[in-house]
Amino acid sequence: MTTDNIDILTRGKRVFIGEEFDLKKWEDVEPFFENLKNREINSAEDLQQWFLDRSEIESYLSENFAWRYIRQTCDTANTSLINALQFFITEIQPKLAEYGNALDKKVVDSPYLSELTEPGFDITLRGMKKAIEIFRDENIPLITEMQTKERRYGAIAGAMTVTLDGEEMTLQKAADRLQSTDRSIREEAWRAISGRRYDDHEQLDELLGKLVTLRDQVGTNAGFANYRDYMFAAMGRFDYTPQDCFNFHGSVKKAVVPMLDEMAASRKAALKVDQLRPWDIKVDPQGLAPLKPFATGEELLDKTIRCFSRLDPFLGNCLTTMKNMKHLDLESRKGKAPGGYNYPLDEIGVPFIFMNATSNLRDMVTLLHEGGHAVHSLVTRNLKLNSFKHTPSEVAELASMSMELITMDYWDEFFENENDLKRAKIQHLESILETLPWVATVDKFQHWMYENPQHSAVERTDAWVRIYEEFTDHVMDWNGLEIYKKYLWQRQLHIYEVPFYYIEYGIAQLGAIGVWKNYRQDPAKGLKGYLDALKLGYTATIGEIYQAADIPFDFSEQHITDLMQFVRDELAELKK
Repeated sequence: MTTDNIDILTRGKRVFIGEEFDLKKWEDVEPFFENLKNREINSAEDLQQWFLDRSEIESYLSENFAWRYIRQTCDTANTSLINALQFFITEIQPKLAEYGNALDKKVVDSPYLSELTEPGFDITLRGMKKAIEIFRDENIPLITEMQTKERRYGAIAGAMTVTLDGEEMTLQKAADRLQSTDRSIREEAWRAISGRRYDDHEQLDELLGKLVTLRDQVGTNAGFANYRDYMFAAMGRFDYTPQDCFNFHGSVKKAVVPMLDEMAASRKAALKVDQLRPWDIKVDPQGLAPLKPFATGEELLDKTIRCFSRLDPFLGNCLTTMKNMKHLDLESRKGKAPGGYNYPLDEIGVPFIFMNATSNLRDMVTLLHEGGHAVHSLVTRNLKLNSFKHTPSEVAELASMSMELITMDYWDEFFENENDLKRAKIQHLESILETLPWVATVDKFQHWMYENPQHSAVERTDAWVRIYEEFTDHVMDWNGLEIYKKYLWQRQLHIYEVPFYYIEYGIAQLGAIGVWKNYRQDPAKGLKGYLDALKLGYTATIGEIYQAADIPFDFSEQHITDLMQFVRDELAELKK
């Protein structure tokens, strides 16, 4: 089944702001917002044009910010790039927030809204109404200050390196040694990485403390009991509640954590060690050398393109276009921000993928993951409004996590050896079983932090350890390493940069297993359902989008248990 091809090299013409527009200062763009603010709307046609014009300027500004962010994360030590990003955050975004609220107010009570019956307007309007409800002028400078501090995390983490065998390297590259079959090499690398992170733990502790205080003030200013409740509104979580998150935590604890105990006990026995230690969890339990699916970023990309093309030629074309446009920065190097992302570019519609690849399986899966996001960006690029393209994360991560699984039949592009191919699939499926409890841990920790915003640094680490131990296996021996265990959360950039953005990974992981299950039963139908869901963008509720993919939007213990049994069966088949 091949999707309709689309021209992904051109962007729509700028009718409202003009082809030559170039942002240098706020005064350049202000007249367009004044136009939107003061324009008379005398018909449904006028209102629809107003939405289109607003979408055009917002798309331009979104892409302008995106490039500043991309360039700065690619080179965190470049002062001019830091300043360019900071200019937008401090000089442009606060004014956009003011106008955004005024523009939302202008149209929500329009008598012509009922005539805009095209799917998606109702979703956009509920978001606008919620934004009006929570907007406060006094929060604008606080949010600007928050964004500035949030960028500090990437700068601190991006500067972290360790020296092993005389070579200075990023933590990502050093982490490859955790797959060594030599236990002393693994231990040395783990201690070096953990020690380097610990060197900055006070600085990162202080940074988070300041962010929690600022965020709590933003929430209370807006009339919420805490920042968590504010963020559920700000993130547009219309389709589930904090209680649903707690249900997810409880279901994962009952349905998944016992499987972690089984996996850890099996690993300990296979490795023939008296104690299973943190540096023992990435090595192959049978003592085989680490999997190396690629050697260079270029090889990783080319193999991924072939993998996507075999799934569907259109999917391969998406990544080929990005390659031709140089919209990827894949390899790890000193000075890059940590992590990986697919950043939508709202005007051109062809996103940018950033990651820190070295040569391991996790890096391969990361590009498959971000490639799923990229496909999502491309299949929604022609939706009418910018707001229709920006899906909630529960849907965005469904796109990426499903791609990790539905490409598995074509992973022979990376592994010619059948045994290596099986090992790769087993490792990835086991990592999924590890991901769900980690998501529950990080999410429950964030709920605790913002329900208790006056907590001390000591209370925070105590809460972390207590929550972490609910969702981890009971086999691992942390004796003598407790100080590192207390600060495991500091490696999770979401806690710093995008608060409360993490439960989405768990929700979407459940959905992705459902997509994969459908694909295994009927590949053509399963792939069609997946792409049909993606093409909706944000013109339907989360539940309706999941329904389009023919998967439940369900956090119950029974549903999660059923999905885990499917994964367990697949693992058993691979291990025969």
